[in-house]
Amino acid sequence: MPDHARSTDPAVQAQLDRLTLLSPGADVLGLGRITRLLGRLGDPHRHLPPVLHVAGTNGKGSTCAFLRAAIEAAGHAVHVYTSPHLVRFNERIRLAGRLIEDDPLAALLTDVLDQADGLDASFFEITTAAAFLAFARTPAAACVIEVGLGGRLDATNVLADPAATGIAALGIDHQSFLGDTAVQIAREKAGIAKPGRPLVTLAYPPEIAAAVADAAQLPVLMAGRDWRFETDGDRLVHTGPGYSLATSLPALPGEHQHANLALAVAMLRHQDRIAVPDAALQAAATNILWPARMQRLRPGPLTALLPTGAELWLDGGHNEDAAATIAPVIARAAAGRPLHLVIGLLANKDARGVLRHLAPDAASLTAVPVPNHAHHDPADLVQIARELGAHITTTALNVTAALTGIARRKGPPPVILIVGTLYLAGAVLAANDELPD
Repeated sequence: MPDHARSTDPAVQAQLDRLTLLSPGADVLGLGRITRLLGRLGDPHRHLPPVLHVAGTNGKGSTCAFLRAAIEAAGHAVHVYTSPHLVRFNERIRLAGRLIEDDPLAALLTDVLDQADGLDASFFEITTAAAFLAFARTPAAACVIEVGLGGRLDATNVLADPAATGIAALGIDHQSFLGDTAVQIAREKAGIAKPGRPLVTLAYPPEIAAAVADAAQLPVLMAGRDWRFETDGDRLVHTGPGYSLATSLPALPGEHQHANLALAVAMLRHQDRIAVPDAALQAAATNILWPARMQRLRPGPLTALLPTGAELWLDGGHNEDAAATIAPVIARAAAGRPLHLVIGLLANKDARGVLRHLAPDAASLTAVPVPNHAHHDPADLVQIARELGAHITTTALNVTAALTGIARRKGPPPVILIVGTLYLAGAVLAANDELPD
C-alpha cells in the first residue's frame, strides 16, 4: 500500500510527489526492476562498504539498531537503511551515522527518479536504489541493511557478497506475498543467504529450522546449537566459536530484545570484514536507540493530556507474534495499575490475532483509525475485542481524542499503550514532538 511520505522541505516533497505518481503504489516483489534501475545508476550496490543484511518477521529493525550501536561504539562510521520511516522520510537513510539532510536527499531522489522512467519501479525499489546510491558515494566502514518484505525477492536482495546475513524472529505476516505457513515464510526469509558468507539465525522449531537450512543451501549458524546466549542476573552472556563475553541487558524493554542483541553480537562475531572489539559489543546494549519499540514517551503535547503519574508507551507491533511479545512487557510496566490500550491496525493485518494477546487484560480499549492508510474499521476492532473478553471498549477519531477520554476515567494514574502499526506510531511521535534523529 502507498507510504504517503511527506516532507516539510519543498524540494524533497516535490520528489516524493513525483515518486508517488511514478510508482505502482503497492508492494511489488522481484529483483528484475531494481536490478535494471541500479544498472542505469552505475550499479552502486556493487560498491558499498561491508554489508550486514538482516531479515525477520519481528525484531529485524531492533537487530539493525544493535548492529549500528556496536559498530559506532567501535569508532566506525556506518550507513543504515531501514523502513518504514516513522515521521520523516529521511529516517530511512542514515549516512555515516547521521540521517540524510534534505538537500542531498532531494538531489538523490531526483537522480534515481530520472533513471526510473519506464521501469514501473515500486516506492520501496526507488527508495532502495536511492539508499544504495547514497551509500556508494559516501565513505563509511560498514552498511546495515534491513530487508523490507520477505527476503528472497526483496529489493535489498541484490546484495551479492555481504559480510554476514542474519534472520531474527520468524512468524506469520504478509501472507499474500510470502505464503500462508510459517515454513513458506521461513524459506522466503532465508533467501538472503549468500554462498561463502555466514547466515546467523535465532533458534526455531525443527520444521522451521529445516526450511531455513534447505532454502539457504549453506550451513546455518543457529542460536542454541552453534552459538548461545543466556541471562545471568543483570547480564547477558554470549558464547560461540572462539568467543565468550557478557554484556548488560539491553536498554530496550522486553526479554525479546535479549535475542535481538544476541543476534547482532553473533553476526558481528561470525564475520571477518568489520573490526568490532568486545568493548564495543558491550556498549551496544546500552547505547541503543530505536523509537516506537516499547518506547516510553517523554513530556510533550500528548503526555500533557494525561494526569500526573500516568505513563504513555508506544510500540509499532502489528502481528500476533509481536503482540504476544509485547503483552508481558506492558503488563510488567503497569504493575497493578490500570492498563489502557489504544490500537489502530492496517487493513491487511490479523486483528483477532493481535487483540487476542492484548485486549483481555486491558482496563479499556480504544480503537482508532490509522491516518492516511487503509485500516480496520475501529468499530470492527471493538467488536473483536469484546468477543475476546475486553472489559470496556470504545472508538475515537484519533489518538488525542482517545487519550482525552482515558484521562477522564477515575482511578489511579493509568498506564497507556498505543500499538498496532509503525504508521500510527509515527503520527504519535510527531504529535508529541519526539522526532527520531
